[in-house]
Amino acid sequence: MVIPFVDQCYSQGTNLSRLRTELQAHVRGSGIIYSKIRISGLVRTEIYIVTVEGEPVISYTGGVNGFEATAVETDSDEKIDVTSELVTSYSRHLEKKHDMLLGMLFDRGTYKKLYSYHHLINGFAVHISPEQAETLRGAPGVKSVERDWKVRRLTTHTPQFLGLPTGVWPTGGGFDRAGEDIVIAFVDSGIYPHHPSFSTHNTEPYGPVLRYRGIDFDSPLDGDGHGSHTAAIAAGNNGIPVRMYGFEYGRASGMAPRARIAVYKALYRIFGGFVADVVAAIDQAVHDGVDVLNLSVGPNSPGAATKTTFLNPFDTALLSAVRAGVFVAQAAGNGGPFPKTLLSYSPWIASVAAAVDDRRYKNHMTLGNGKILSGIGLSPATHANRTFTLVAANDVLLDSSVAKYSPCDCQRPEVLNKNLVEGNILLCGYSFNFVSGTASIKRVSETAKILGAVGFVLAVENASPGTKFDPVPVGIPGILITDVSKSMELIDYYNVSTPRDWTGRVKNFKAVGSIGESLKPILHKSAPQVALFSARGPNIKDYSFQDADLLKPDILAPGSLIWSAWAPNGTDEADYDGEGFAMISGTSMAAPHIAGIAALLKQKHPHWSPAAIKSALMTTSTTLDRAERPLQAQQFSESGTMSLVPATPFDFGSGHVNPRAALDPGLIFDAGYEDYLGFLCTTPGIDAREIKNYTNSPCIYTLGHPWNLNIPSITISHLVGTQTATRTVTNVANEETYVITARMAPAIAIDTNPPAMTLRPGASGKFSVTLTVRSVTGAYSFGEILLKGSRGHKVRIPVVAMGFDR
Repeated sequence: MVIPFVDQCYSQGTNLSRLRTELQAHVRGSGIIYSKIRISGLVRTEIYIVTVEGEPVISYTGGVNGFEATAVETDSDEKIDVTSELVTSYSRHLEKKHDMLLGMLFDRGTYKKLYSYHHLINGFAVHISPEQAETLRGAPGVKSVERDWKVRRLTTHTPQFLGLPTGVWPTGGGFDRAGEDIVIAFVDSGIYPHHPSFSTHNTEPYGPVLRYRGIDFDSPLDGDGHGSHTAAIAAGNNGIPVRMYGFEYGRASGMAPRARIAVYKALYRIFGGFVADVVAAIDQAVHDGVDVLNLSVGPNSPGAATKTTFLNPFDTALLSAVRAGVFVAQAAGNGGPFPKTLLSYSPWIASVAAAVDDRRYKNHMTLGNGKILSGIGLSPATHANRTFTLVAANDVLLDSSVAKYSPCDCQRPEVLNKNLVEGNILLCGYSFNFVSGTASIKRVSETAKILGAVGFVLAVENASPGTKFDPVPVGIPGILITDVSKSMELIDYYNVSTPRDWTGRVKNFKAVGSIGESLKPILHKSAPQVALFSARGPNIKDYSFQDADLLKPDILAPGSLIWSAWAPNGTDEADYDGEGFAMISGTSMAAPHIAGIAALLKQKHPHWSPAAIKSALMTTSTTLDRAERPLQAQQFSESGTMSLVPATPFDFGSGHVNPRAALDPGLIFDAGYEDYLGFLCTTPGIDAREIKNYTNSPCIYTLGHPWNLNIPSITISHLVGTQTATRTVTNVANEETYVITARMAPAIAIDTNPPAMTLRPGASGKFSVTLTVRSVTGAYSFGEILLKGSRGHKVRIPVVAMGFDR
């Protein structure tokens, strides 16, 4: 719970002389003099986060008299029992030490402690004056005192970006009821259940979900971080402050904050996991009675043992899950922007592509010659109106013998000369070690801080196509210059400004610069965009990469630079080692957005099938950005730099998710187990015996053609002459008349019949779509069908086809 606090601000006429600081006493102990300060009068106070010496509960392994260890092995599935006497007594011990420190330094009434941190970190948050903060900084045992600066609350920012707080949550009773009694399963690396995003301390107690048969609290601890991150995106608590290095980046919330989280640990840090484990987890989740299954995991590549992408233990286990009524959201894969890189193939699941939302964390560096170099990062600025000397890591080595440690990476402070670095900006090189994970920006920041640098610069001198650069939050001024040409400008300026002797040794450092502030994101209207890394279609039906008559991905959701919970011992991202939150990118982050939104739909429409939920999400999605322009996709230009190109359904599927519209889609395209068997049995190249081997069902179902599967998209990968696809829609709203129109790229003619239909509540109607080749272009043509209702509903489905002579 956030403790409310009203600032005592100066009012007009206040006599500032009333502000009096009085040294009241000197408390001597261990040779240290403590100044006890009393503040009287009206004073403006701020929040400071203070960390102190001593291990928190999560990492305490013993050593304090009277208190046994509370930590568990990091690789163990055992979780910390926060109710045990060991934990509660040690927590009380830490909290008493916090109170004792504050009591020795300040008079009661001159400060207000908001929180004691004793589980993830050892410290506290306190309302004090800047003068009191300086006193704390000098007190023995205090590790850090950092001001908790505030900006406009952005949350992590996708609930607002998607319109959940105002357009969706109120329909279900508010955020504190959003997803009530819906169980979302996460097959991932586990969860850190004591994170604030999953805590139940400040919410109404949860009652039992009688249909759920699994163990409802014995969650496996997350040793990686990925599992906690994805779970919090879908169903984390609402309004959780995201704080790092004394700065609040916003308030985090899951899509369905009240939904239940069921965790099935199938991935382990460092080595990952195996499909056998994932299949077992899916099986157990369905047995336990979950409603939604999130899979931010998938095979590294198509399996070699089976011919067909849709028929393997993984995909058929998911088919069984859907048959049992479980909605499945799966990450599409991170192999973009290249075609046919999808790792999610089957029609019974929702394959989710990743979008860049409207936030950009950009920074800049100003050189002494007046040039301004752009970069990225999340950091404070160097002191205003001042420049600082630039020193390159390679020029401040303690001796030449340390060159073997790749000193330009700035990962080892012990190999650099503190006397030359202190008070300056440290220049470091972004090498392959950062790409491979053996170096991290966080460690650069720590190195600079240890050496007393005022900030750091990471310059990218070489970048391979596809290298992804994400901004990383740091506690001191820092910038990553990702543009190679800008990095070269920096290096050229440094070299010209740095005189050397005949041996190459620096005589004196004369290059100067400053680093801007980049804690606040810049909001762009050119959002969403398809992220560069997001896997692209067309979908494939077999491992010879033949195109399938099935559109993938299905839908686009936020997946770039997503703030969410992190496990304190997580190893998946070195830049967030030991942190409580992380901002990372991937279709892994996009899938739980859809899983959480699906839970909201399931809450409102408890009897809808997984196909109905998927249909509602797809048919109400948007193909326009916030500026009402067609969606764009990040792509490589011929020179290898990133550019923006018009996006297609192979990038975004049906479009970007629109949760508010999905709650009331008007019409749905429903499908069930027999429909999916019909799709398999009519797909050319799939052997009927293989289908029976995996499904235990004979091929007695037929659709005529695979493109007749009743899903909200139409794909004909090999269109010769004229072909007709049929669809059936069911009205899930009041009686309404729908006018059916279609449009298509010029190479393919499109026609629909009938031109309109009137449907009563619960009634179904059929329409046909006829496609005819006009010209053979050797490329896919894209279009859409729009069913526009008399009551305002708009139902849109994409159409994809490639024409051939024969």
